[in-house]
Amino acid sequence: MNKIMNTNSSDTLSAKRRWTALLVLSISLFVIVMDMTILIMALPAIVAELQATAIEQLWIVDIYSLILAGLIVTMSFLGDRWGRKKILLFGFLIFGVTSLLILFVTSATQIIILRGVLGLAGAMIMPTTLSMIRTIFVDAKERAIALSVWAGITGFGSVLGPIIGGVLLEQFSWHSTFLINVPIAIIAVIIGSYVLPEYKTDDPKPFDLMSALLSLMSMMALVWSIKSFAKEGLTHGLTWTVCLLGIILLILFIQRNIRATAPMLDVLLFKNKIFTAGILTAMISIFGMSALILLVTQWLQLVQGFSPLQTGLYILPMAIGEISATLLAPWLAKKIGARTVIVGGLVISGVGLVYMWLLPVNFNYSDIVPTLVMVGMGVGSLAVASALIMSSTSVDRASSAAAIEETVYDLGNVLGIAILGSIATIVYRSTLNIQSFKMPNLKQSELHYANESIANTLNLASDHNLTHLYTQATKSFNIALMDTALIGGVGILVIAIIIYRLIPKNYDITENN
Repeated sequence: MNKIMNTNSSDTLSAKRRWTALLVLSISLFVIVMDMTILIMALPAIVAELQATAIEQLWIVDIYSLILAGLIVTMSFLGDRWGRKKILLFGFLIFGVTSLLILFVTSATQIIILRGVLGLAGAMIMPTTLSMIRTIFVDAKERAIALSVWAGITGFGSVLGPIIGGVLLEQFSWHSTFLINVPIAIIAVIIGSYVLPEYKTDDPKPFDLMSALLSLMSMMALVWSIKSFAKEGLTHGLTWTVCLLGIILLILFIQRNIRATAPMLDVLLFKNKIFTAGILTAMISIFGMSALILLVTQWLQLVQGFSPLQTGLYILPMAIGEISATLLAPWLAKKIGARTVIVGGLVISGVGLVYMWLLPVNFNYSDIVPTLVMVGMGVGSLAVASALIMSSTSVDRASSAAAIEETVYDLGNVLGIAILGSIATIVYRSTLNIQSFKMPNLKQSELHYANESIANTLNLASDHNLTHLYTQATKSFNIALMDTALIGGVGILVIAIIIYRLIPKNYDITENN
């Protein structure tokens, strides 16, 4: 089995250098996660200026996560082979330069290309941050704290993305949502060059091009099909074809790596129930939060009429809940056990979503604050889940563990938006019943356009002064939000039961297991 070597052994790193390294790694993760959600706020301005078509809009949003998910495994492997520090800093160099190039963009196609390159850079950065923490912090107690900080940044970056986007768009053009990456990248490269130790395997495995291609194509196909189901529905033939292709390619990738003497990804990690529980927690923690951010952001802007800045600020209760839970999670895990904290966090998140379903249909912002706080607190489970994953994984398998966790994090984000977003769309359309508003002065094409989303419905209602349609649209969206919250909440509670059965009662993340 390959061993990890470094020029500065983690045992000799001073406490100051270890925690400074954690700061750099946390900043690294923050900017990548933030970039997943900040574009939500900037997209309307981009579309208005560059006249992006509907297809171009989809690719502007989707290409980042497609490339990111597809390359995480390969980049994690290359980090072990060439050096995790090199991969991380080179990724940041690409990230900063690409973000700066936004100043020269003149078309939507160019933005799609830049977003794809940012996804490549993100794949170089994300798994490296986690695997380096595993090797820098050899003491289990310190590692539990470090991983809780890392996990907190994961959730906080997702929540803060729309907030930062709103603040920037209030004062500057949409370019600022890209340019903010530049100073962060510069700081990370400069400080990281000095404080981060280098780690790589002492016996590099041969690069398996076939595994790399299977990993790339399977994850891109799966992520694309999940997103496509959300947009095209469950009867779209092409989406099913791509989905099945992705599943087949993923099975081939798994089989190839099980048989390999030097696998690109150690899929046998899933034989460990504790590892599996941690991975499942990581995915479901992000699942509910990502969908809620998307739907509540739409509700605040379209139904409540808030500006991007106001919308961002009104999401803050979720960030407060997430930070509070993340800070308390490691301490609570030591006192009452990792299983209790993880399952408890998921239950709080699930109950928070079910609570939203119990609200009156004409609910207002103050009514949903408890849901925002509780779902944010549920993301605190991710702090303990990351420690669970890494405490059950040896140092030489840290890159595989990190690649898997980062991949399921991305999948959790995509699945949450796709599944719960699709449910919200279905409920919205069924309760709106757009055909009941058919009038002599409205064309069938206009009704079809209005039925696509609440934004389109409200635009049509405003253009034709259809007060009744406007009122029904806002009511239908409220119902869709409530019903989706119920389904998401029940789903999280079911997963919590499964995780409860996987984790031993007295498992301690602060011990070297």
